[in-house]
Amino acid sequence: MLSRRNFLTGAAAAGVTLASSAPASAQPSIAQPRRLIVDAQIHMWPPNRPDRPWPAGAQPQIPEPFTIERVVPMIDEAGVARVVIVPPTLEGERIDYAQEAVRRYPGRFGIMARVALEKPDRAGQLATWRQQPGVLGVRLNITGEQAHWLTDGTADWFWPAAEKAQIPIMFLTAGQTAEFGRIAERHPQLMLIIDHLGVSTATLRAGKMPEAVAQSAVLAKYPNVSVKLSSAPLFSSEPYPWRDVTPHLKRLYDAFGPRRCHWGTDVTNSYAKATYRQRVTHFTEELAFLSEDDKDWIMGKSIIERLRWT
Repeated sequence: MLSRRNFLTGAAAAGVTLASSAPASAQPSIAQPRRLIVDAQIHMWPPNRPDRPWPAGAQPQIPEPFTIERVVPMIDEAGVARVVIVPPTLEGERIDYAQEAVRRYPGRFGIMARVALEKPDRAGQLATWRQQPGVLGVRLNITGEQAHWLTDGTADWFWPAAEKAQIPIMFLTAGQTAEFGRIAERHPQLMLIIDHLGVSTATLRAGKMPEAVAQSAVLAKYPNVSVKLSSAPLFSSEPYPWRDVTPHLKRLYDAFGPRRCHWGTDVTNSYAKATYRQRVTHFTEELAFLSEDDKDWIMGKSIIERLRWT
């Protein structure tokens, strides 16, 4: 006689067999977590107007303002969750427009504010730097007339002050990335992030991109240094997907690993060369050396961790 216990056991086994043999469409689906995508650099600026004029001689990367109203639909369409705003040089040390984006879209925007390296009296501000709404760290553009600040002592006050205050630093030089080796070694708790593979526009024009990338790769030996694989279209002489840039990206990926590489667009610096979505799919679809786990880190997790962006 078939007992109730035997019946239930048999029914359960039959259910497992039926479920395993059912077509895939009939199986319960497990939702895959959406990849967190974070653009590690966008410049944004409001219109030039009498109550908020641009500095004399200012040359924005594109002639029209790159406003909050332009950026939000663009990142929404591409599935980008967060953006790091780097206020352009025409804004000087002002961050009020970037903070407007932070206020209007909580959690979506962070700011790498600028500091005047030639003014050591700014050291007192660093202790409370990240208490400013949206501010995550500092961005330094040490190129052109400022290049000597790295070697003449002008910036020496900054590194220990930023290390003590735990301020992450993004930086771009014109072929002087190697100078940051001694800074990284002397200040091991200072988070340093190389911008744009370590390649400035001047370096690119001089035909010295391979040398600049090599300088960046050498700094991978310091755990407190990471690199932004940003502005790829600018460095290419080919159409999408910019295959001539792939060896440089691969070299830095091999040196730093996915947890110390950060995707970013710097979209206004090569605005006419690619759509914003292409800048995303370049990494998510076109770089065969990246695993899905690599993409998770490079496209968002690594910069969130590096900047301590909660």
